[in-house]
Amino acid sequence: MMEPRLKTDVTIVGAGLVGMAAAVALSQSGHDVILVDSQPPRAPIDADSDWDQRIYAISPKNMQWLTQLGAWPLLDERRVTEMQSMQIWGDATTQPLELHAEDVNADCLGFIVEERSLKAALLKCIEASNVRMIVGHRCLSVRSSPQCAVLQLVNQQEIESTLLLAADGANSWVRQQLGMGVQRKDYEQIAIVANFITERTHANVARQWFTQDVIGKSGVLAWLPLPENKISIVWSVPSAQAKTLLQLSPEAFTHAVMSAGGDALGAMQLMGQPASFPLVLKQAIKSVVSSIVLIGDAAHSVHPMAGQGVNLGFRDVIDLLNLLGAKHVYQPINDAALLKQYARMRKADVLSMVALTNGLYHLFESPYSMVKNVRNWGLTTANQQAVKKLLIANAIAL
Repeated sequence: MMEPRLKTDVTIVGAGLVGMAAAVALSQSGHDVILVDSQPPRAPIDADSDWDQRIYAISPKNMQWLTQLGAWPLLDERRVTEMQSMQIWGDATTQPLELHAEDVNADCLGFIVEERSLKAALLKCIEASNVRMIVGHRCLSVRSSPQCAVLQLVNQQEIESTLLLAADGANSWVRQQLGMGVQRKDYEQIAIVANFITERTHANVARQWFTQDVIGKSGVLAWLPLPENKISIVWSVPSAQAKTLLQLSPEAFTHAVMSAGGDALGAMQLMGQPASFPLVLKQAIKSVVSSIVLIGDAAHSVHPMAGQGVNLGFRDVIDLLNLLGAKHVYQPINDAALLKQYARMRKADVLSMVALTNGLYHLFESPYSMVKNVRNWGLTTANQQAVKKLLIANAIAL
């Protein structure tokens, strides 16, 4: 029988990677947690021949955190790849900028993992915890005060919590209901994602090309290493070009990807169908309102060129947990001063990533020959050891 009104310490709206990880972490920290999502979790597909189109590069620090939560050890090691190096080409450079983990005495730059595999691992952690999951019912209304947040579902069930975390994605329902403003920039680009089998080994190297077409429109092609001779690509291109690419036959699309990457890994074979999504920069003007905190893409969604979207979301949770763990024993978890400190802390981290991705986008979008010369000269001179170490340190900092 359904309880018409529930009370809890923390309600989390959204059972994506960030929401699920937050539920596990907060529960392990001793908080009573309810996780809400309108969709029940999907059963993972175990077919070895099938690979998820949504691939993430998880930073070493976040891998360690996910290990502490108990999720990372549940992953199938055969479907996780260490990224040892990165090669980055400009639109007019013949030699790539090379970033190696060993240059900063790191074991690797990151780990490539399928979204569904990590979701399945986190779900197992939730099932083994005291987290209560309420799925299959849409949210109807939400209201917040300095004392609590109250969420009502379409089945008329109400959940009262001291703190509510909105982890419901870039088009966050919670954010919209509260009228929380968003800074938005449409990149007028589409990201195409697809997986391939390659003729030659990728040698655990991630490859990225900044490109510019004849009319000056920029694009970014990334090849991420998967186990064995497999890669996942993310190709961010102007919307019109994306439409053309997605209409190609599998053979013609594969040839386009090979050509754009300079045939770096020889012949390639497409696995499954390409997928696509529009690229939009969104940053909530405020990440905290009374007893509600936005985390993950609900608070910030950035260009995928840096591969740091989910890492930023995990850092939201980690920073919040650290603050809650250090609070005064009589201080509530929705204390205004505490949450204000959290918002200030996360704003600096997010702004630096937005500045990086947005800055690179505009740098390679510029049609001016002087800017073109400078950016490609920069990629060449960045091979100097001191600059490389700085770039690598920033890449693995999250």
